[in-house]
Amino acid sequence: MISNQILQNTIEGLKNISKMDMGVLDVEGKVLVSTFPEIEINKSEILNFAQSQAESQTMKNYQFFKVYDEHQLEYILITKGDSDETFLVGKMATFQLQSLLTAYKERFDKDNFIKNLLLDNLLLVDIYNRAKKLHIEVDVRRVVFILEASPDRDQGTLENIKNLFGSKSGDFITAVDEKSIIIVKELAPGEDYAQANKIAASILDVVGRDGEERTHIAYGTIVKELKEVSRSYKEARMALDVGKIFFDDRDIIAYSSLGIGRLIYQLPIPLCKMFIKEIFANKSPDDFDEETLSTINKFFENNLNVSETSRQLYIHRNTLVYRLDKLQKSTGLDLRVFEDAITFKIALMVVRYMKYMETLDY
Repeated sequence: MISNQILQNTIEGLKNISKMDMGVLDVEGKVLVSTFPEIEINKSEILNFAQSQAESQTMKNYQFFKVYDEHQLEYILITKGDSDETFLVGKMATFQLQSLLTAYKERFDKDNFIKNLLLDNLLLVDIYNRAKKLHIEVDVRRVVFILEASPDRDQGTLENIKNLFGSKSGDFITAVDEKSIIIVKELAPGEDYAQANKIAASILDVVGRDGEERTHIAYGTIVKELKEVSRSYKEARMALDVGKIFFDDRDIIAYSSLGIGRLIYQLPIPLCKMFIKEIFANKSPDDFDEETLSTINKFFENNLNVSETSRQLYIHRNTLVYRLDKLQKSTGLDLRVFEDAITFKIALMVVRYMKYMETLDY
């Protein structure tokens, strides 16, 4: 419902342009705003018009017009006079009021509100005021999921996800672009990240996990207030990007599980290049052959355990030691030493991050 102050400003502006008095009444005949000194119309006549099939009507030198919000009668507009000019002004004023209703409704629409909330486009006072108007609870635990799938995925994906969550008023599902769907999920007091992971899995089950291009879903941390939802959204967005760089084998990525990858993702590229150059001079840790890289990765997977790594690689322990010694000679780093292993692991991740950034279009 538009405030009476906005209605008053609108019809006063229209009067200044057309030089004609106007009034806006509700469907029960009550005058909401008016530029008339006095409206000389019986309330019953207003009600009769409101209940009739007519879109406009002339009565006692007044023109009556119906103003709809979509297909719902919202207001009765009246102008004084029975000329063609009066009728034209009344129709234009009716159109203006209906456009105002649409704009006002869009402004306070829940979907529009949630999008602006996620993108930090609202002041704190606006968040609370609009949430109150839209009957959205403020102090409720929520977590934001971002589903990213291939652009050619079935158009019914959004509806399928909405059906999954039902009509619960505390959940919001919206499409941001052709690839991303955002779910703002309300959580009960006892639900934690284990539950969030189950929700993510159920979403993937609905949209399907198959296809040449892997479907990813990420989620941020659980927040306790509506104003913090944008933070959970940014975390989910970062988790999606970091996951594609360092955890491409995962289809569910939690912000809380990103580890050191989250720090590397926020490093400037020049600093990354400087780090690689200082550690490896003119070499890069990904310049090694496939056998060496496979050995390194398996060694890291087994927490620097030589015996277990050689067993899983089906090679003799001495062969593994030989490979590690060879790597030490070429890089100066002994992966059997924890600090050197950490340096090499970070270097691999930094290189992977730089390659990913090179593929992006700026």
